[in-house]
Amino acid sequence: MTDDELITAWGLLVEALNETSPLLLRGVDPSGGDMSGPWFEVLIRLQRSPQNRLPMSVLAREVSLSSGGFTKLADRLERQGYLVRTSCPQDRRVVYAELTPAGREFAEKARAQHVVLLREHVLGPLGEDTVRRMGDFARLLRDSSRGA
Repeated sequence: MTDDELITAWGLLVEALNETSPLLLRGVDPSGGDMSGPWFEVLIRLQRSPQNRLPMSVLAREVSLSSGGFTKLADRLERQGYLVRTSCPQDRRVVYAELTPAGREFAEKARAQHVVLLREHVLGPLGEDTVRRMGDFARLLRDSSRGA
């Protein structure tokens, strides 16, 4: 592969993500509005986690926010009644972000709309086999980057 081909391939991937990502959040807010990426990422990660909770430090890293940025986002989600912070009984340094019942309901509605949009804007153009391979490639790239 030439340098130009490599640069072009990476650039196309970045462009595709930048163009597609906003489409995948359209109307995801159950009130019918668009949702910001970090809000949705936090909600969906908590929804998919055991007991709908994760340590705040892990969640901040997974959604690529600084601890301060994540704290502000968690404050807003807490004010909306979607999450609570709970202490870890075994380690007082660990604080969990946990979905409330209202947060679980909100996340489920947002997830349902997100899936509709994923099927339209990702699965439709690419097909099942390509989406599965894309997931494998993304996991490989993520995991190799974490070891760097």
